[in-house]
Amino acid sequence: HGLDSITVPGAVDGWIALHDRYGTIDMETILAPAIELATNGFPVSYEFSQSLGRMREMIGDQASAKPLYVDGVPAPGSTLRRVRHAEALRTIATLGRDGFYGGDIGAAIVTTTEGRITPDDLAVGQAEWVEPVGLDVFGLTGWTVPPNSQGYLSLATLKIFEFLDPPRDPTDPLFHHALIEAYRSVARERDFYVSDPTTAKSVDFLLGRARLKRRAERISMEHTTHWRLPAVAPGGTAFLATRDWSGMGVSFIQSNFWGIGSGFSAGNTGIFLHNRGASFNLTPGHGNELKPGRRPLHTLAPTIWTKDGSTSLILGTRGGDFQPQIVAQVAASLLHAELSPSHAQAAPRWKFEHYGPEGEPVLSLEPTLHDETGAALRRLGHPVRRYEQSTEGWGPVALIDERTQVVAAADPRVSTATALAE
Repeated sequence: HGLDSITVPGAVDGWIALHDRYGTIDMETILAPAIELATNGFPVSYEFSQSLGRMREMIGDQASAKPLYVDGVPAPGSTLRRVRHAEALRTIATLGRDGFYGGDIGAAIVTTTEGRITPDDLAVGQAEWVEPVGLDVFGLTGWTVPPNSQGYLSLATLKIFEFLDPPRDPTDPLFHHALIEAYRSVARERDFYVSDPTTAKSVDFLLGRARLKRRAERISMEHTTHWRLPAVAPGGTAFLATRDWSGMGVSFIQSNFWGIGSGFSAGNTGIFLHNRGASFNLTPGHGNELKPGRRPLHTLAPTIWTKDGSTSLILGTRGGDFQPQIVAQVAASLLHAELSPSHAQAAPRWKFEHYGPEGEPVLSLEPTLHDETGAALRRLGHPVRRYEQSTEGWGPVALIDERTQVVAAADPRVSTATALAE
């Protein structure tokens, strides 16, 4: 947290760039539902209540935060109004980019960051159109964003998993073992290879077929392999998948990173600033070293899957560092085990955690994974522990184009995850 973790915000630039190129309705109409909710109030979810409770000591005295704590930490199910936030959205809807990066909001960002971010910084557009990263897996082509995002890890994991020719039965322990080992084999390299596009490893290298094949050849289906993993960080992300009548699909994700981000708001605008700068490395010469104009390693990993040039699947999730693990598990359930979208979302999951360079790795299993599966994974060498499911889950969302209809599914673990198809 803190002011040093704030880099120039890019989300609003992304909205404007996306709308300018592909928008078919005006921004006022797009933002109207959000403005109405912020003005008239919305029900507080369990996890938002928990997040506000954790952050109260840090943010409670700030002008933007005081309305959040009028009667203490808002309880789940209570109604919360964010009038200042609604005003900020109206300004953006009316003035576009200048409504956020200029005017009162831009001035508040400069003041809050104590000059770390200047008006000249805010004047420079942050959104870029880039070539997506693509890889053929299980008969489809998976697409994601290139570095500085970690998105390639999902595709690499699934390709290695495919090379291992695992069983199709998702209740078979070897199904999970193969996917866990595939993920671990590439996750270990993320902090060394993913950084600003000017210093990151090339996409051709990261997703090279021969390289991923060699990784698969190092994996045994009889025991674990030793792979060093990076530490994990919490997330504060929202993911949206949508498809319109014409077949246009969007895999959309944005994030304040750690819950409420840096812990600092832009004056009394109702906008809390992110802390993505926390992902920089301070080691001199490191590819992800903190330097002016650079973008840090990023956890956001949305995907779109196509077949013969047409959209077949849109899949993504929140979850910080865990995103590639989650996307890979849901995609494997859909594309290899051939589960329905709703069953793939509800299927038991694991998460591989590593707490710092000296910490011991932990493979955490949901309680809905059979005890026999956990015991089998432990015999294979995995450091298994159980964890309780809660509403603080990850909330992946999938849209499947089955030619005659669109099927949507969201994570049943999460109260704020929603799916709608018509």
